[in-house]
Amino acid sequence: MPTSVSSVAKGSVLNFNLSPAEIESRAEALVAQGKTVQDGVAAQTNPTFANVIVPLATLQNEQDADSSVVSFLQNVSTDKDVRDASMAAEEKLDAFEIASMMREDVYTAVRAVFDNESEMASLGPEDRRLVEKMELTFRRHGLALDKEKREHLGTIRMRLSELAITFSRNINEGDGRAVFTRDELEGLPSDFFEGRATETVDGQEGFVVTTKYPDIIPVMRLAKREETRERMFVVEGQRCPDNIPILQEAVSLRLEAAQLLGYKTHAEFVLEENMAKAPAPVLEFENDLRSRLNVLADKEIEEIAALKKADNKAADKPYTGLYGWDYRFYSNLVKERKHNINDEEVKQYFPVKEVTRSILDIYQNMLSLRFVKVDNSPVWHADVEMYEVWEAAAEETFVGHFYLDLFPREGKYNHAAVWPIRAGFDRSDGSREYPVAAMVANFPKPTLSAPALLTHDDATTLLHELGHVFHGICSVTKWAIFHGTRTERDFVEAPSQMLENWSWEPSVLQKFAVHHQTGESIPEALVKRLVAAKNEGAGLFNLRQLFFGLYDMGIHNTADGKVDVKELYNSLYEDIARFQIGSHDTWGIATIGHMMGGYDAGYYGYMWSQVFSADMYASRFVKDGIFNLQTGLDYRHEILRPGGSRDAMDSLVKFIGRKPSHHAFLKSIGLDEKDDI
Repeated sequence: MPTSVSSVAKGSVLNFNLSPAEIESRAEALVAQGKTVQDGVAAQTNPTFANVIVPLATLQNEQDADSSVVSFLQNVSTDKDVRDASMAAEEKLDAFEIASMMREDVYTAVRAVFDNESEMASLGPEDRRLVEKMELTFRRHGLALDKEKREHLGTIRMRLSELAITFSRNINEGDGRAVFTRDELEGLPSDFFEGRATETVDGQEGFVVTTKYPDIIPVMRLAKREETRERMFVVEGQRCPDNIPILQEAVSLRLEAAQLLGYKTHAEFVLEENMAKAPAPVLEFENDLRSRLNVLADKEIEEIAALKKADNKAADKPYTGLYGWDYRFYSNLVKERKHNINDEEVKQYFPVKEVTRSILDIYQNMLSLRFVKVDNSPVWHADVEMYEVWEAAAEETFVGHFYLDLFPREGKYNHAAVWPIRAGFDRSDGSREYPVAAMVANFPKPTLSAPALLTHDDATTLLHELGHVFHGICSVTKWAIFHGTRTERDFVEAPSQMLENWSWEPSVLQKFAVHHQTGESIPEALVKRLVAAKNEGAGLFNLRQLFFGLYDMGIHNTADGKVDVKELYNSLYEDIARFQIGSHDTWGIATIGHMMGGYDAGYYGYMWSQVFSADMYASRFVKDGIFNLQTGLDYRHEILRPGGSRDAMDSLVKFIGRKPSHHAFLKSIGLDEKDDI
């Protein structure tokens, strides 16, 4: 298990304790430094890799951490002034990056190196890839356009940056809330009410329920009264109304930008750099998978509908169909009745502290690393834990730092994600800068009677997000642009998805799932029931994922821009996810940060990359043994270490020994292994 130390022993430690003025000053310094380097590159009369490409790439290496810190704080700081300063700094840095990519004089120097065949031939693979990446990035920012179109494209990009930052801020600061009586929350466990804020409404005391995950998920899953679930569905669905016109404008601007560059659609522009390469393979994959999943979903809908009809009959209510607020409740009820699985029973064996320690042990052993928890560490909040990472086989070989920020608070990013704060790289003087990553989540907090307890889904999320952390920590590249998760967008989830499988391995569960009171391991019988229920509801669950992917393509793979982002979301939800929204005026897309957070025309990647994750797991870890040390090292060296310094397909072939197939993926989600896509 991770050991503890009193202070940081190795590596430069980042400072997150910045005032608004310091954030502003850092952003200004980054811009000034960047301009100086670019001016020097543009002044070269004999452009070479050494005097053009190296200065630009070194600038990114050296600025990566400061830039990440000043923009990261908007997601985690408890000080609104700091969050606002962080957002303003991100806007300034984004504007400078866009302006930088529009500099014709810098592009001319880069292009001269790119066109120098003899010098390009003399470069190593990562250096050559760097030049090619730089040249393509400049062209994708319009440097092949005439000045008027190029300037217009720059204006569009600036506006898109502003919209993205505002969209994110609205989500982080726009939590919804409702007040319910104890009776209205029938079905919720007693610990849900411990320490919960109360308010008096119409002379009656009620409990405050927010749209943060630890509140809304239990209510939607366990509240027996349909009216209660319906209210929360509407509260969530009516959050952040200002984000609808923001997304609508962004969709229009993205299309305009893509067509200025000669692409038919924004999706065509985005996918050029992904493994899929074009919209057609994505749509073929999603639509074919949808038809297969509907076969499973038909049976699941029948089971769920029967339960709701029985409930309505008992309550003397007419049955009018299945609604969005029924999905989690009745899916959970089916699982409970068919497999005797109760989330409240299960979570007693998943205390956050013990589960986190055990999952870190899994990663230590798999990747041949050693983690050391840093006490009294310089962090942005008292809840945050900091860890050093060392090579297990070489005690003096330092690898990097990571941070865990696991519990919700006001103004904090309200989902689960990982920020690659700093890339590792070799400095010009031969010394090493070490990578840093931060995981941010919103797991349930401790109550008066129990420690923080996770559901099995939460534990799977922890495994997944830590997979992103160690993709960054284990990556070793020369240039920051290729470090860690900076791979093709439709591959980036695969390494983390692969690690989710450990949460379904009986031998693993019995190692890290212990009762928070007795310390006893989770009973073997409960593990068997849990594993048996793995694919219960897989049809509807995966259709919901496909819904987001097909919606994303629906708004971004249009050539005329005639799409209503709210109306399409609601209609596709009912058509693909197969639950009604009812008569309520809701706009659920307003809180899906992916559409404005870098996953535009890329949400399909969550399911696309599962093809690779399932094959990696089945072909190597299942075959060789999930605790096989050599397999873990091969995974670290062939998948994590290269980052984006080579094509993801090359990394997969190196690790699997062949090109990936779909069979393991289909089997993993409950479809016939012999089927193909």
